[in-house]
Amino acid sequence: MKSKYEDLAAVAQVIGCVFNNSSLLDDTDKYVISEQDFADDFHRIIFGSIYNIYLTGSQVNIDAIVDYLENRPKFNAIFKQGKGVEYILEASQIAQQSTFNYYYTRLKKFSLLRAYDSFGLDVSFLYDPNNILDTKKKQQQEDWLDNTSLVEIARTIDTKIDEIKSQYVDEDLGTGYQAGDGIDELIADLEKHPEVGIPLYGSYINTVTRGARLRKFYLRSAATGTGKTRAMIADTCNFACNKIYHDQFGWIKNGTSQPTLFIATEQDKGEVQTMMLAFLSNVNEEHILNGLYEEGERDRVIEAAKILKNSPLWIEELPDFSLDEVENKIKKHIREHDVRYICFDYLQTSLKILEEISKKSGGVRLREDNILFMLSARLKDLANQYGVFIMSATQLNASYQDSETPDQNLLRGAKSIADRADVGLILLSVTNEDLVKLEPVLASSPNFKTPNLKLSVYKNRRGSYKGVYLWCDADLGTCRIQPQFCTTWHHELVSIEDIKVIVEEEEAPWESKRKKDSKG
Repeated sequence: MKSKYEDLAAVAQVIGCVFNNSSLLDDTDKYVISEQDFADDFHRIIFGSIYNIYLTGSQVNIDAIVDYLENRPKFNAIFKQGKGVEYILEASQIAQQSTFNYYYTRLKKFSLLRAYDSFGLDVSFLYDPNNILDTKKKQQQEDWLDNTSLVEIARTIDTKIDEIKSQYVDEDLGTGYQAGDGIDELIADLEKHPEVGIPLYGSYINTVTRGARLRKFYLRSAATGTGKTRAMIADTCNFACNKIYHDQFGWIKNGTSQPTLFIATEQDKGEVQTMMLAFLSNVNEEHILNGLYEEGERDRVIEAAKILKNSPLWIEELPDFSLDEVENKIKKHIREHDVRYICFDYLQTSLKILEEISKKSGGVRLREDNILFMLSARLKDLANQYGVFIMSATQLNASYQDSETPDQNLLRGAKSIADRADVGLILLSVTNEDLVKLEPVLASSPNFKTPNLKLSVYKNRRGSYKGVYLWCDADLGTCRIQPQFCTTWHHELVSIEDIKVIVEEEEAPWESKRKKDSKG
């Protein structure tokens, strides 16, 4: 059924201008036109032909369009039935480049109204194309449409939806309560089950963060090459694997195996596996990659491989992902493997996300910071909705090299990414200036090694440590980053206890399922 939300004058002007000057399609920062901007198949075919010819680098003209459609019988029939050649020539003659911006914007506004209308939303209170009798109202709506931006149109419609939702739905959500409701039970429950999650890898980190808590979203950012992926691998294995090699004590217990998902965005299967082997066995990854081991190392790597085979640890590769794909992968592993801990490496924009957001917004282009915020917000929502823990990472912008207060302002793309995070951390290299300032601290204890990485804690909900560094002895070859001591951002030593989190042994659902499957 043809949509009533269509401005044929705007359609003709846009097609005519683009036909006359296809270089308009080069300016994707200013103009984003797609076939969805045209309600009629006839107009979609004409614009699609122009666009596809333009993509090949060929000159756009009538002959090129006719030749292009000759090999597409279905489209060609619609083109000829609508007298496409005559239409294009006429549109070319009436097109005014000086008014292109106006008609382009009007085209996009009708696309937006049409998108809402296609979902069954009545937007005639803003613009009623069927109104032909009330000329005063018609002119008012035309003036409103011309003088209102795309964003404001969407906001007006969304506000109306929220008003309806508030009236008929929100009363049933049960989010309101009296301040003391259930408070005695809360106190008793926290005495039995403190607000602490399973351990992250390393000393002091669980004191600072209270461990990996369910329904929480942690963000640990770093500059390229500093070790954010390797730190993520360490935590992933620490969650899922119940044994780890210790230099002094050999293979030791590492708590319980928790169903865990690692989402790789840049690494292939082999790259992820060798890092995991290196972490569990404490064998430098270079030795594994070269197949040249020192005494006892190969046996440890073989044992690490056995541990991985028997661990509830799953890996997904998403080099080019959309918001829906990330969400669907997480839901799949929650459903099929009872996954409760997710490590997503790492937040970034992708072609699929850009296409997805553009399509959902009717072609409206969003800035990178808006898209990254949407991604981090969705991860936090998933953590809440499904009662899982999610950790992710981001790159840093160039200002990290000079900052004396390393916080969310260093995040590449948007500092708003950290708005929904429960814990915000930044991993940084140790500078020569740092080492000079740390001389009194290092001299205060013979157990302190010279650190080579520092972990800045800039956000910490329900935690008392914020605006501090954890100074680390890091061996990136084994993915092991071990905090040694804590200072303020001004390099003043902070007294901190290394709290050990112990998880009680219990048979996890994934283990029960595996036993059942093995019995046939």
